[in-house]
Amino acid sequence: MTTLIITLSSASADLYDYLLSPDGRVVGEQSRVPLALLPQADNSIEVVALVSADKLSWHRVQLPRGTLGRRLFQEGGASRLRAVLEGLLEDQLLDETAQLHFALEPQASEDTPVWVAACDKAWLRSALQALEQSGRPVSRIVPEFAPDVLSDALYVTGEPEQAQLVLGNGGAVALWPLSKASVALLNWPETRPLLAEPAVATLAEQLFKRSASLQPVGQRRLQAIQSAWDLAQFDLANSSGARTRKRLSDSLVSLLRAPRWRPARFAVLALLVINLVGLNAWAWREQARITAQRGAIAQVLTSTFPQVRVVVDAVVQMNKEVALLQQASGAATPRDMEVMLAAFGLAAPAGSIPTALEFAAGELRLKGLKLKPEEISAIAFKLKPQAYAVSAEGDALLIKQGVAP
Repeated sequence: MTTLIITLSSASADLYDYLLSPDGRVVGEQSRVPLALLPQADNSIEVVALVSADKLSWHRVQLPRGTLGRRLFQEGGASRLRAVLEGLLEDQLLDETAQLHFALEPQASEDTPVWVAACDKAWLRSALQALEQSGRPVSRIVPEFAPDVLSDALYVTGEPEQAQLVLGNGGAVALWPLSKASVALLNWPETRPLLAEPAVATLAEQLFKRSASLQPVGQRRLQAIQSAWDLAQFDLANSSGARTRKRLSDSLVSLLRAPRWRPARFAVLALLVINLVGLNAWAWREQARITAQRGAIAQVLTSTFPQVRVVVDAVVQMNKEVALLQQASGAATPRDMEVMLAAFGLAAPAGSIPTALEFAAGELRLKGLKLKPEEISAIAFKLKPQAYAVSAEGDALLIKQGVAP
């Protein structure tokens, strides 16, 4: 996905450094322009705000137990956490804590000290609002340098007349002016990396008296957005979510209306039509198969029993005709009491003798049986293959013939 990185800094209130990357990993177009001339952020572009190192301060704190929870930014959790941070950082900050915006490190834990980024709340909110009003809503806010990115390296950035040192030492982030005094005070070991932007590489090598590895500004900014940091927390978390929802809504509208998505819309419509036709063809084929099976059953009935002229329910009619043949021949049928009693005798526990019998129309009631529920279930299971249904009715056991096994 195309990524537009816009740097928020105090260098110039009217100019913005931007980098347009086609995939978030390769440096593309970059420049410094007024707000109105920034690339337009359509629905295929993710806008990331990069907060410059000079606008952030970093602090290490130990959170009390119970500070972090599952609903950190819900149901007042954010307010409680911010109050805790204000109490912990009050002695470390020069500005009033109410005027600052705080952000915790990714996957913060109460077991170890955590990093907290702080910056001017009014400035950050104003910068984000300006971008949103210009049609470039920010989906993520990341620091230019973060503790997990520096990894004990020294960066020389800026222009020759305003060069700066960004130091990573033990995870901390420190910003120093580039000068002989700073270099002498740092006494940076030659074994540790020294990276410099091309504009200040020569000056850095002269002051440190060693070669510096070149790192273009664009490459460093792409490296910054690979970090898991997101400064859109606390009161900015909701606005960030609103911006994301708005972008999703705009994306949906564009997908439905934009000319460039017309081939995709036609493809989806064609796919739906093909599936609809396929489903109807499959349903027609299944219906034809069922109709053919019903016709075959009806043919068996009429060929076996020619006296049947009209077929309504072939299975029921065939069972009726078979029963009539059995009655005419005098043979016992599963609906006769003798057959039902014999089947019960084979399935019932030993000693199960009823005290009374009632038989009518293929239903046999046996009274006086003292059977347990599990015994009744066992009898029903054994008689089911013979098309008998067994159920308890008060103190009687009902056996009914004619249920499909």
